[in-house]
Amino acid sequence: MLKPLTNHVVAKLEKPAEKTSSGILLADTNKERTAYAVVESVGPEVKNIKKADKIIYKDYSATNVKISDSDYIIVEEKDVLATIA
Repeated sequence: MLKPLTNHVVAKLEKPAEKTSSGILLADTNKERTAYAVVESVGPEVKNIKKADKIIYKDYSATNVKISDSDYIIVEEKDVLATIA
């Protein structure tokens, strides 16, 4: 497992939707790029985010990591835009 340092957050990316809520299948070109993930662990200086929070983050500020066929991001707390309730 990744252990983030200082004010960093490690989150697991969620797969983009394959179809709409009404059941329409999406083509690969129409799938939006994932900008949200589920927090796996937080660094010791992170104050407003906790494990299992679903976050929306600045897409180009994250470091992408692939471990055992799972995609993760490492992002600073300041680059997390919101949590999803």
